[in-house]
Amino acid sequence: MKRFYLIAGIVVAAIILVLVIGPFYIVNEGEQALVVRFGQIIGTQKSAGLKLRSPFIDVVVKYPKQVMPWDGEPQRIQTKENQFIWVDTTARWRISDPVKFYESIGTLESAYGKLGDVLDSAVRTIIAESFLREAVRDSNRILSNDVKETFQTGDAAGSEALANLTQSKISYEKIDKGRSVLFSEMLTSVKPIVPQYGIEVIDVIPRQIKYSDELTESVFNRMIKERNQIAQAFRSYGEGQKATILGKLENDKRRILSEAYTTAETTKGKADATAAKIYSDSYGKDPSFYDYWRAIESYRQTLPNFTKTLSTDMDYFKYLYGTKGR
Repeated sequence: MKRFYLIAGIVVAAIILVLVIGPFYIVNEGEQALVVRFGQIIGTQKSAGLKLRSPFIDVVVKYPKQVMPWDGEPQRIQTKENQFIWVDTTARWRISDPVKFYESIGTLESAYGKLGDVLDSAVRTIIAESFLREAVRDSNRILSNDVKETFQTGDAAGSEALANLTQSKISYEKIDKGRSVLFSEMLTSVKPIVPQYGIEVIDVIPRQIKYSDELTESVFNRMIKERNQIAQAFRSYGEGQKATILGKLENDKRRILSEAYTTAETTKGKADATAAKIYSDSYGKDPSFYDYWRAIESYRQTLPNFTKTLSTDMDYFKYLYGTKGR
């Protein structure tokens, strides 16, 4: 009896141990699994649910089935015309064949490393074979843009003249492919390589493309030069307006002075004529009084300027010292 209980206990313990280790395993949604026995793959499971395995001897390896992102490190790449740009790329991929993936790579960490080697090489190769314009532009739409800056100068004609003066026509070269085509070529170059690892690359996308520091400085200097040209155009326009206004002012000044001189001379002529007529009429009525009045007026104007008089015995002083004048 004791031996029976011992055997029963061993059987129960073995059953519990088997149940704990588990003949069953679960494949969740978004997962796929491989059943490996002694290093060999004996089965694959791509559907979710409760699955059966041989305990102790079968090992279950699970991989994600959904699309996963790959984020590369920014690369400083030289373009075809020897200009350097920074290219930051991302991609989407998934495990298409878990058997090949397990046999060639094994882990997700190794997969990311392998993708980095393949994708970085493709990005560098395609960018190095292309011109800078192909990498940073995606269409030739900029060639048809005819946008002009507008400037307010107070009058429509001046604004239009300044806009024409400051508008510098920038010539852009035509692109043959563009950024989207380049990254499609990167995907095309990668697709034949990755299936041997059980991987499918869905797309390769540029996350950021920017100029290198030296190229950025060159672009900024060109922008500064363009702004300086516009500023110089403003100054030239202002100097032209200044010259126009000063010329008009000088012409107005001369015209006003000429009109004033003409008016003054006309008025003086009329006054002199009236005075001459009055003098003539006065002389005609009493010549002696007229002569006396003219002498008195002359004394009033000249005598204050005399500092010394040596003699008064002359006809000029006849009304001051002559008996007739007294």
